[in-house]
Amino acid sequence: MIDRQALRRDFDAMQAALARRGGDVVAAGSPWAQVAELDARQRDLKTQSENLQAERNRVSKLIGQKKSQGEDASDELAAMGEMSRKVKELDAQAREAEAEFAEALLEIPNPLHESVPDGESEDDNVELRRWGDPRQDDVPAHWEIGAELGILDFEAGAVLAGSRFTVLKGAAARLERGLMQFMLDMHADKHGYEEVWVPAIVNRKTMTGTGQLPKFEEDLYRLEGEDAFLIPTAEVPVTNLYQDKILEAESLPIRHCAYTPCFRREAGSAGRDMRGMIRQHQFDKIELVHLTAVERALSDLDALTAHAEAVLRALELPYRVVELCAADVGFSAQKTYDLEIWLPSQRTYREISSCSSFGQFQGRRAGIRYRPEGGKPQPVATLNGSGLAIGRTLVAILENGWQADGSVKLPAALVPYMGGCSAISKG
Repeated sequence: MIDRQALRRDFDAMQAALARRGGDVVAAGSPWAQVAELDARQRDLKTQSENLQAERNRVSKLIGQKKSQGEDASDELAAMGEMSRKVKELDAQAREAEAEFAEALLEIPNPLHESVPDGESEDDNVELRRWGDPRQDDVPAHWEIGAELGILDFEAGAVLAGSRFTVLKGAAARLERGLMQFMLDMHADKHGYEEVWVPAIVNRKTMTGTGQLPKFEEDLYRLEGEDAFLIPTAEVPVTNLYQDKILEAESLPIRHCAYTPCFRREAGSAGRDMRGMIRQHQFDKIELVHLTAVERALSDLDALTAHAEAVLRALELPYRVVELCAADVGFSAQKTYDLEIWLPSQRTYREISSCSSFGQFQGRRAGIRYRPEGGKPQPVATLNGSGLAIGRTLVAILENGWQADGSVKLPAALVPYMGGCSAISKG
């Protein structure tokens, strides 16, 4: 949620930062177009109420004085009654205006950090670095490799649940499990994260705290008859472990890693990646979450991104890092780096992790604050990123490890997690 005080202090500067995302964010009819008027209205109503209450207090004292002197105070008593009625009316109007203002704030994205490059689409994202040597020979798509080896069953997934669900068998099932364990071990043992295991179902307040609601409800799976949702990422429950809490400065930074299944309707991606495991309705992911002081947010983003990169390097998978341009940064983020894995069948890089700093946006929405030494509590800064998306990592291993005889060579780091097996072969 945007900062109310910053909104009032420098409306034009915040509008300019939001407009970099695209003209529709601040266009007529947008929540932003209403927010200043709604803020002014609720503040004006509160001022009217406060002034009237002060007048009521003055008249109350006058009534006391008149009564003590044996004078008639009937006019003042009548005026008191009218003022009390008017105060209640103004307070009700102020609460209604405040609710409308707060609702509009929830629909406004995070203003971008000044260091985010300008751009109009993902084509304007800026490549920062590459690692590894992308193979350039002809490699089958992962769904062909998996079907040939008998380890990916897309038809069974469709029978059980519909399109964009997959059944993993044998070595693929073990590889999925092994990748989960490998990533958690690396982040907990080498990178210093505390592992947590969290619910995969959360309530509306929790979804709102990290910015999924109200804007993205159509992309979520909601439980029928309940105001609860399947999580789209562990970011949601892990960040909200601290909702409505005040943290002491010395407890920061807090760093958690978590495995969760993730569920997304992909309502806005009809027709994209219909084949294979790139865009599924259910998938597994390891998430990295930081809570930190606001002045450390960008340096912590570099650290978090490096931790996700370390997984790709350990798995010997070629990748690149890109900084998202203004038009491509997500609703809640203020700055984002994407890690993109090389898929030889497509001869291109595809996203496997998105690492973002949210500044105080989520901290403000979820009521997560920290107390700086000698200062008043303020919203904590949050960051998160995939460390990594397990299904897409499996896809990359199948394609980058594919051999001419149809087998798949596994990264050496995974051999202990695969029972000593160094390759997946048919049969």
